[in-house]
Amino acid sequence: MKIKILLLTLGLFVISVVGTILAPDPGYHTEFHPKLASLGISQAEAYPPGVGILTKSRNCVSCHQNNGPWKDDDNTIIDIIDKDTRQSLKQPDGSFLIVTERYKAKTVYTILGSKNQQGIPRPEKNGWIYIDTTTINKNTLSKFAPGWEVDLPLSCRIAGDKVDGFEDATLTSLPMTIRPLTDARDSRLMLQGMLSRGKAEKQNTGQMLASYFERTVYLKIKE
Repeated sequence: MKIKILLLTLGLFVISVVGTILAPDPGYHTEFHPKLASLGISQAEAYPPGVGILTKSRNCVSCHQNNGPWKDDDNTIIDIIDKDTRQSLKQPDGSFLIVTERYKAKTVYTILGSKNQQGIPRPEKNGWIYIDTTTINKNTLSKFAPGWEVDLPLSCRIAGDKVDGFEDATLTSLPMTIRPLTDARDSRLMLQGMLSRGKAEKQNTGQMLASYFERTVYLKIKE
């Protein structure tokens, strides 16, 4: 009996100590606290889930400065490529249109980066998220279009992927597969992207150069 009481007391003490170590300092998201490093858990340096999922932030600039040298011009590459046809899904107005049949999976590649330019540093890490902005204040983990199944709506990836047609550029590229289910409807998403270089710290994001971009993405069900 005494041994059980001793073990219970020791367990409560350990929980109390761990809770103290992980207690958030002002200015840090709890789930990305730097003290986690003391337990062998790496600190997150970028986290697209902060937009509408882990926090109520509406975009990346809620945490990061939009201070990078990459501008929203012809040198910036933001594209969505159909996996099967290898064609861009960009529309004349700059938005993107993804069409698929109900219950049928559709895979696209998100391409994000910048053309290599004299005197302009190359991005080192690019982050992006596809988000239905109407869901940000709702208590749901998924912030993608309701009724649509998706496997990778967000990512933060080190630049350096090779993409045909973009040989003279520093890019990231990852596939995303979506599928409209029974309750899915034609939807509108916002693709939020950020090109970055350098390391960001929560209380000193100015150390990192970052440029923020937005694009509209339409999801359409082909009946």
